[in-house]
Amino acid sequence: MAGDDVLLAMSGISKAFNGVPALREASFEVRRGEVHALIGQNGAGKSTLIKVLTGVYDRDVGDVVFDGRPVRFSGPHDAQLGGIATIYQEVNLVGYRSLAENVFLGREPRRYGLVDWRRMNAEAARILTSFGLDVDVTRPLNSFAVATQQLTAIARAVSIEARLVIMDEPTSSLADAEVEVLFGVIRRLKADGVSVVFVSHRLDELYAICDRVTIMRDGRTVHVAPMSEVSRIELVTTMLGRELAEQLSHRRSAQSAGAAEEPLLEVEGLRRQPVLDGVDLSVRRGEIVGLAGLLGSGRTETARAVFGADPIDAGGIRVKGEARRWRSPRDAIRAGFGFSPEDRKTEGIVPDMSVRENLTLALLPRLTRHGVLDLRRQRGIVDGFVKDLGIKLADADQPVRELSGGNQQKVLLARWLCMQPDLLILDEPTRGIDVGAKREIQALVRRLADEGLAVLLISSEVEELVADTDRVVVLRDGRSVAELGGDDIQEGSMLEAMATGSATGEIREPAAGSTGSAGLTGSTGGAA
Repeated sequence: MAGDDVLLAMSGISKAFNGVPALREASFEVRRGEVHALIGQNGAGKSTLIKVLTGVYDRDVGDVVFDGRPVRFSGPHDAQLGGIATIYQEVNLVGYRSLAENVFLGREPRRYGLVDWRRMNAEAARILTSFGLDVDVTRPLNSFAVATQQLTAIARAVSIEARLVIMDEPTSSLADAEVEVLFGVIRRLKADGVSVVFVSHRLDELYAICDRVTIMRDGRTVHVAPMSEVSRIELVTTMLGRELAEQLSHRRSAQSAGAAEEPLLEVEGLRRQPVLDGVDLSVRRGEIVGLAGLLGSGRTETARAVFGADPIDAGGIRVKGEARRWRSPRDAIRAGFGFSPEDRKTEGIVPDMSVRENLTLALLPRLTRHGVLDLRRQRGIVDGFVKDLGIKLADADQPVRELSGGNQQKVLLARWLCMQPDLLILDEPTRGIDVGAKREIQALVRRLADEGLAVLLISSEVEELVADTDRVVVLRDGRSVAELGGDDIQEGSMLEAMATGSATGEIREPAAGSTGSAGLTGSTGGAA
């Protein structure tokens, strides 16, 4: 039996889907009034463990003791009544209803059989004000920013007097200032004796807010320790189950034979008002070229223009030395281009279609003859890429939305690799996935480049560009302002170029009167 200071104790938890184990005798323990990190690679079993706890899935074997009593919740509502509230990455509330209605959804205070609106609004306002949020609680939830919606979900947990609050990637859509507000709320919950399970792939956040950490790998609990006693390298290598050095990408030598090759892609003076104002770049076979820049610098817009998704006003695109002008992405695909977009959920995967259908989506015209799909050939291609890329799944015919984020990203990569492209454009390929999956994607991209693929890589993480690219082109206000290569690819040089338009390497001064860029490292998304 758990001690008096233990709120939750899960032991020997196993769960399988279609014969494929998702949890293997996993354990998880949360003390009263602590913030506990739950981490692991995508597919490690974190989400399954949470869903077993809250009754979304019924465990095959194992014991769960909550607040001193054995429990087996029949579903999330039952878990909520039992004192466990779960706040998911995508806020699961009713957008057209008011903040107050969402806080008390299904538990509206009543007077004489009618909803007591005055009391409900006042109580919701009181809770949100205690979070430092002074807003009109009668307005619809969907009229507020994501940060306010997240705090509303937490207010709901507080209103039901939850003893355990589970937060699944709560900061993924928040700005830095909003993250600090959230952390303040978490600290207040902790001070009030409420326990918090914090699931995140952002290491800085774990060390800033968590007391202890549980690391999962392959459905098992592999390490539990105070955060202060685990270094970042130990954290990552424990998740991976192998030395970090084996997964780190290596930079291609500047003296390699490919450095003298003619560029596969050349972009000169690319313009599209008002987002692009003179972008120059080139990519050779076997080379990873990074695009760096602040919010509004034009990185995603450049990628979309190169792929033919957005028209250009001026400038040239040359492929293998030949001038080209795309009418649509179809032309770019025929020329050997592939493009994995930043938002894989809305622009990449088709969530209700199977893994098999998603992976071969671009290849379907080549797999169809007289309107009939060659299923045997399709399945052979899918099986090959599932094995080659290490995609973890129960079955190729399961909906792709059921896969972890990292495995969804691998499916998108496979979609283009089966087309045998010459150039692959990757817009934030590691965003929203955990450290282990990130390293796998990075190692995969480097292997593809070593095999001769040209890669144009966009990333908001400067460290990723430093580690994984052969050259970096820095954009500012829609213009190329610096190109860095070899030992010049340093974090300081990139940040200096982003801020001032000047860094070690080939420099292009910004136009006179330029106001400069401001904001967090990121992209604005494709222009309409």
